[in-house]
Amino acid sequence: MSDLPTVYLARHGETAWSLSGQHTGLTDLPLTPRGEDAARALGERLKGLSFDKVFTSPLQRAATTCRLAGFGAIAEIEPDLVEWDYGEYEGLKSAEIRVRKPDWNLFRDGCTGGESPAAIAARADRVVERVREIAGPVLLFSSGHILRVLACRWLGADIDPTAGYLLLGTASVSILSYEHDLQHPAISLWNDTRHVAK
Repeated sequence: MSDLPTVYLARHGETAWSLSGQHTGLTDLPLTPRGEDAARALGERLKGLSFDKVFTSPLQRAATTCRLAGFGAIAEIEPDLVEWDYGEYEGLKSAEIRVRKPDWNLFRDGCTGGESPAAIAARADRVVERVREIAGPVLLFSSGHILRVLACRWLGADIDPTAGYLLLGTASVSILSYEHDLQHPAISLWNDTRHVAK
């Protein structure tokens, strides 16, 4: 049982919409200059680590972060790492969505015209299944909400309400692993942003 993976989660650097708080699902935004700097700092944070596999979302904010962090040459595109499809809520802030639906909760309700919690959980489950087949360390580059869902599914937890408690900053690093007896999935690091300039 010693060949279980350690999975590093890297959220993409800042974009204009992550800065403004707008929901950014499939809109393919670039990084801001500060986001590019943070992606390079993320590379410094991960320097010296080796990974058996590196996967990235196909969206440019994740793929560019991966490249600027120094892993672009070895990364594989993983379509299931794409961010939540927010449907009619794309580009809106949570407060704007709650004008329409006052008690709206992404992880419980999903998005009108977009992805349901069950659909994104199924995508996350496929990623978990794939990385658990890899014996060594794995590095994933993606976006905030899909990574929060992925962490829940790693633990075998329902995404509502658990994912709502797992905040992730841009260019953050988190680590999914196992309890010391290698029996129970665990989170060994969450939302490390010490390398990101404030």
